[in-house]
Amino acid sequence: MPGQPQEYHVGHISEFPANSHKVVKVAGRSIGIFHIKGQWYGLPNICPHQLGPLCEARELTGTIVATKETNWQRQWAYEGEVVRCPWHGLEFHVPTGQCLALPGIRLRCYKVIIDGEQVRVRL
Repeated sequence: MPGQPQEYHVGHISEFPANSHKVVKVAGRSIGIFHIKGQWYGLPNICPHQLGPLCEARELTGTIVATKETNWQRQWAYEGEVVRCPWHGLEFHVPTGQCLALPGIRLRCYKVIIDGEQVRVRL
C-alpha cells in the first residue's frame, strides 16, 4: 500500500558491533545505523547545515552542557551518543535526532529492527 512504512534489510548483526555506526544505502537514501549501549537508531546521513555527510563521522562522542540546574557549570554529557558532522562540527544527539546547538532542528529518526540476526530499518 503506498505511503505505508516499509522495512529494508541492511545487514547482519555482526556488521554492527556494539557502540559503532555504519552508513548504508536504502531505497535511494543514505542512512546511518547506530548501535549504542545495546540500542539501535537510524538517522539520515545528511547534516541540515550544509548537507554534509553527518553519519560518516569517525566516532561517536559526548558533549559539554551547562544548565540552570547545575548553576551553569559545564559538565560532560551524552558520552558515546553524539555524532558530529565532519564538515563543520554541528552535533546531534543520536537517540533523539536533536541538534545540540540549535533547539529548533531535529533530524528524522528511523526505526531499526533486529529480526533474529538480521538488521532492518523502517522507512
